[in-house]
Amino acid sequence: MQSTLSAAFAVLAWLLAGVGLYGVMSLSVRRRRREMGLRLALGAAPRRLLRFVLGRALLLVLGGLLAGLLAAGGVARLLAGQLYGVSPSDPTVYLGTAGLLLLLGLAAALTPALRAAWIDPLETLREE
Repeated sequence: MQSTLSAAFAVLAWLLAGVGLYGVMSLSVRRRRREMGLRLALGAAPRRLLRFVLGRALLLVLGGLLAGLLAAGGVARLLAGQLYGVSPSDPTVYLGTAGLLLLLGLAAALTPALRAAWIDPLETLREE
């Protein structure tokens, strides 16, 4: 029962992390829409904007991973009694989880990045 509940909370945390990063990146792209449209109008390649948005997302994800790994290292000793078959300092668990979170973060940022890459420069310049 306890492992099922822990797994359910883990899935919920993954969903919240993905939705949260998607929301942050979507808002960032929306707020900078005029700037990105102007860059495209001046000759920037759409893939450059795509890399820019994904790079910002990567920095956010890496910052969160660093904070999470530090917190997990501290909390792992408290939860050692609840772990079965895994030591509290197992590097494969830490690296596997970090890798999956990195993929989740980049997948969540992909839609806003694609939206930024295909902004219509004329439409954004006509606004305001």
